[in-house]
This record gives sequence, structure tokens and C-alpha cells, in this order.
Amino acid sequence: MRNLLTAALLILLSACGGDDESRALQYYFTYDPRSLDPALSTDVPTGEVVALLFDTVTRFDVDGRLVPGLATRWETDSTGRVYTFHIRTGARFHDGRPLTAHEVRTSFLRALDPKNTGARAWPLTPIRGAAAFTAGTSSEVDGLAAPDDTTLVITLDQPLNIFPKFLAMPATAIVPPDPPADFDQHPVGSGPWRFVSWSHDDEIMLAKNPDYWGGAPRSDSLRIRIIPEPLTQAAEYEAQQLTVVEIPFGETRRWELAHPDELQRRPAIRDLYIAMNTTRGPLRDVRVRRAINLAVDVPTLLHTVMADRGVRAAGVIPPGIVGYDSTRAPYHYDPAAARRLLAEAGYAGGFPLQLWRSQRPEYARIAQSVQQYLGAVGIRVEIVERDASSARAAVRKGQADLFLSDWYADYPDAENFTYPLFDSKNRGPGGNYAFLADTALDAMIERMRSTPDSAQQAALARDVDGRIFDLAPWIFLWFPVDLWALQPDVTGWRIPAIFFGQRWMDTRRTDVAVTK
Repeated sequence: MRNLLTAALLILLSACGGDDESRALQYYFTYDPRSLDPALSTDVPTGEVVALLFDTVTRFDVDGRLVPGLATRWETDSTGRVYTFHIRTGARFHDGRPLTAHEVRTSFLRALDPKNTGARAWPLTPIRGAAAFTAGTSSEVDGLAAPDDTTLVITLDQPLNIFPKFLAMPATAIVPPDPPADFDQHPVGSGPWRFVSWSHDDEIMLAKNPDYWGGAPRSDSLRIRIIPEPLTQAAEYEAQQLTVVEIPFGETRRWELAHPDELQRRPAIRDLYIAMNTTRGPLRDVRVRRAINLAVDVPTLLHTVMADRGVRAAGVIPPGIVGYDSTRAPYHYDPAAARRLLAEAGYAGGFPLQLWRSQRPEYARIAQSVQQYLGAVGIRVEIVERDASSARAAVRKGQADLFLSDWYADYPDAENFTYPLFDSKNRGPGGNYAFLADTALDAMIERMRSTPDSAQQAALARDVDGRIFDLAPWIFLWFPVDLWALQPDVTGWRIPAIFFGQRWMDTRRTDVAVTK
């Protein structure tokens, strides 16, 4: 069946091949996906392709809003623990098999199966019995039931108001029953695009699914190329061989001058920050941490290093996320006030710190500037540069004083910027690189995660963000702004709020050629 399907898709693409190849939709990744199997979706390229080939029970639209996917609607009971999802009729896998609530349940069990080594099953582990099943200590997940073709009932271990957002994650995408051993190389989903071919480290070819329940994509094919180098990406775009291209921060001014009408901007759901290990030496004192924030001229850094592509941070919840407080003022640049706080804490003579960073070019300039700013108030900073994996390994073990990093949202919710990054249960490997442990904050986060009332959840999110800001476990830098160029003859594409939120459904090239 799979070979017949692939042959049919290749014939379809050949029939559409009369157009110049440069007129087709052409996207790119900087590296090859790890896999095309949702259960192994642990990297950005895999997640993006999975969103094109497969469906999820819920999904995020291009603006990061949670919308129906395979489920047309859902509700929860008064306890906040039992969710009922109503699965749409008429959805089918690309090989023609029907997709019902039973296939959803089977797919979830497969994603939780401990035999799927390297899986990213955490979105499903809140289900009652899932953690034991994944650990191999139970053969059942009693919180997962499909009483009929259109009803999926999920019971959680404890109330979790964001759980429907978890079911939009790529790792929860629905695969057919009993997939073959090479499914990760030849996937069959139910999404708007069908798999055609994958030439590793070169390209992935997809064809539109004309029978998609949500309507067929407006273009016939989508070619995803593997292009690691930003300069090559830019050259390919300017030769009209890419439909879109992301603009590096260092290239912002050039593109603003050369292609002003082709640029799109979007505030990213992302934090750029420097974590301060609150268990190490002087950093245990909140006055020292606040002094460090006052000592760094963030507006100048944002202008010189990032070409003003960012929004100053006065907390950790980005703009566009419920809980963001636009009225809270950032720490202002005041080295004199910083020195007074340091003296009050008993460190008038300063002290040494190590600032760890990865090898990203813009990080070098940020780290050097922070080193100079802190040196001006007596804090002697040594910069430690490592590859990304080595740096994170050291930070997770608590070996770094300061760590320059960023955080991309897995899902657009205040919980994703608070619970993993600051709850005491997640110190170190869990994402809390500041090793912050504050019982009041933990209790606030727990209430935010469990309340079923959306207004109360928003108020709690603002309060949580305010307490984090007061505790100053980070040097709060900025929320970056994404910048992309789009070919002038292309319509229907926008920068997605979440990385797998752009499914290329409405994107097409017009019939009018554009001369550059």
C-alpha cells in the first residue's frame, strides 16, 4: 500500500511540474529532522514536519490560539480531572483507513510505550496510569478510554487546566495502528500534506492531501530543503529559490534597507535571559541579584547587539501570553544604586563570577558587554564558552554562577514560562537553572495550574510573574522579535507564534512573476 501511495504522489508532482521549480513553495531547515515519527519528536524540524503530515486532537493556529483539531470540542468535569473530547467524523489516514477515537487511544498508548526509546511522552504523562505505563511498571493506562468512535475520555492524576494544550504537541500526533518498523522514514498521517520522499541532509518532498477533512492546501507541493548556513539561505531566497527566509539579528539593518516591503515581524514567544544560580555564594542574596540587574544597561545592549529586535523584559511572561503585565517597569540602568545594594549586602569590594554561554555569535557580544557592566560595579566576571550541550550539562549540575540562554515556548501559556523554569521541583535538569526554591512561589504556580477559572488563572499568572521579578533569579533581558522575508508574489503565509503553528494551508504563489 505504501509503495502504491508514494508512486501516486510522485505522478501527481510530475503532473504539476510544468511550472518553474522556483515558483513552487520552498521552505528550509538548518539541519535534518531526527525522525518523521511523532513519538520521536524531540527537535524543531521533526516537530514542524509532524505538524504538516499528521493531526493532533487539538492544535494551535498561526497566532498561537488553541483551536479544534481532530476534536471538534471538549469539556471537563467539575473536578478538573476528567476531559471529554469529541472526535470528528470523516477523518482518514493518507492510506484511506478511518481515524476514530479508538485510533487516537491506540496512538497515545504507542507514544507512551517504553519501547519507543527517546520518546517525548511528557504531554501524556498527566493521564492517570500513564507514568507507570511509561516506566514499565504497569500494562494499562486506566485514565484513557474510547467508549465509541467519536468520544475520547481522559482522566488525569490531578487537575491541570492546560492539558488540552498538551494534546496539540507534535509528540501526541495520531499515527495509524501497527505502523511498520521504518515508519519514521516513510510516515503515513492524516494531515494536510502527504509524504513523498526524504533525501537525508538534502530535502523532504510533500504533496497536498486533496481529501483533507479541513480542506486541501492551496498549493500542490512543498519542498523542504536542508540549508545550514545563513548566508546560503539568504542567497537562495534572493535567487527566488526559497519562499521565505529568517533574518539573522546581525543582518537586520541590511535587509531593512534592501527588502523593506518583504519583511514580516512578530514578537517571539521566547525569553532571552541570564540565569543566576541562587544557591551559589553572593547570588543567594536577593539584594545582590537586584544589584546585578541594575548594573546592566539592557536598552543599549538591545539596540547595539539585537538591532532593537526585542521587547524589554520586566518578568518572564512574554507579550501576547495571558499574564503578561505591560505596566510593570523593567529594572532600570543605575550603577550607583547597584553599588549601594552590593554594599548593603556586604559586598562593597565586589566578588568574582563565572558567566557560562554557548557559542552562538550574538551571545559573545552580550556576554562581553555584561562582563564590562558588572566590572564597573566591582563584580569580576570570567566568561566560560562551551558548546551548547556541554554548557547545559554544567548548568544543570549547578556548576555555573551565571548562564546566558533563551527559552522557546513548547506551548503558548504562562505556565510554560513559570512552572518548568522556577518551580523548585524542576531545579537543574527540569529547567530551573536559577535553582530557585521559594515555597510561596511554588504554591502560587500550583494554584495557577489547577484553577478551572480563566480569569483567576490570568490574575494568578500576573502575580506569579511579579513575584519572580521581585526575587530576581535572572538578569531580565528581552523578548526577541522574529524577522522573516517573504517573496513578494506569495500570499497566505505569516510567522507562526509557535514553531509548529504554520501548516502552509493557505500559502500560494500568485501567477504574476516578480522581477527583483
